[in-house]
Amino acid sequence: MQGETLKTLVEHALAAIAVADFPTLEELRISLLGKNGKVTALLKSLGGMEPEARKAAGAEINAAKTRIAEALAERRAGLEAESLAARLAAERIDVTAPPRPAPRGAIHPLSRTQEELAAIFSAMGFIIAEGPDIETDWYNFSALNIPAHHPARAMMDTFYLRAPETARPPVLRTHTSPVQIRTMLDWALDEGLKDQPGPIRIIVPGRTFRADHDATHSPMFHQCEGLVIGHDITLAHLKGCLIDFLRAYFDVPQLPVRLRASYFPFTEPSMEVDIGWNRQTGQIGEGTDWLEIAGSGMVHSNVLANCGIDPRRFQGFAFGVGLERLTMLKHGINDLRLFYESDVRWLRHYGVSPLAPASLHEGL
Repeated sequence: MQGETLKTLVEHALAAIAVADFPTLEELRISLLGKNGKVTALLKSLGGMEPEARKAAGAEINAAKTRIAEALAERRAGLEAESLAARLAAERIDVTAPPRPAPRGAIHPLSRTQEELAAIFSAMGFIIAEGPDIETDWYNFSALNIPAHHPARAMMDTFYLRAPETARPPVLRTHTSPVQIRTMLDWALDEGLKDQPGPIRIIVPGRTFRADHDATHSPMFHQCEGLVIGHDITLAHLKGCLIDFLRAYFDVPQLPVRLRASYFPFTEPSMEVDIGWNRQTGQIGEGTDWLEIAGSGMVHSNVLANCGIDPRRFQGFAFGVGLERLTMLKHGINDLRLFYESDVRWLRHYGVSPLAPASLHEGL
């Protein structure tokens, strides 16, 4: 009777295991081989049998337990193989398919501003001039009529490089004006070789360096300066040039622009350039407030003489604007430090498609 009961138990168990899923399989294991399982109960009943009968019954029950355990393990392995096959089918990757397109890059807003300035001033006949980031004291200060006691020469404002004690240390240029000096020196040499040299008309975009760092200043920043030298160049030419540039850049045809008296060692007279804006909303060209945007003036006669140009025969004007400042105003950016944090999300928001080059035909 015991053998018939065990045989029936094994047959029913194997039949149930063969069709069980994961949850059912675990339930069967517990009900058969668990602490209170049916097979376990049979093993516990051996204690009341005679030694000879206990030995024979124990062997049968252990054989049944082993068979059930093997069936459970085999079914679990089969279910795991089926699950893996299903996942592989569902997550199949076609390695022959073309790759996903890479995220499209964007032009940094500072680079875009420089491109816009190049487009605007090239339409006025200007060309781009460049120069080194490391300059001598003469090109950066002395040739520009900046006196020895000027605050810009102080160690706390300017990055000086190491040099022999007998020499004045070179500097990381504090403005792009040294390129103006280099251009005028080359032009003066040409002027000595020709009767009527062509006028100077350049813009000088580039990096500059000053020991300053906060929400509106950076140790490294960008400027764009302009220089025009020739016969009969007047303040009216400077005013017209700046008005046309600012109205084109901000795309405000009637942008109010004013020149306000100021002082710079390298220009005389010197003027700050202000544009109309609304202090409350930040809107350019609206409201009754004024916002300083650039510095300008007629090139000082001492600067012309330092470059070998006769100030009795030639005169001209110069101006300078900060590219970060222009970009922040145009795009509503309130912290200059964001320009240099390499945040791709920020660049995607303020950047420009590389397939959209700046030109006056875009309504700059």
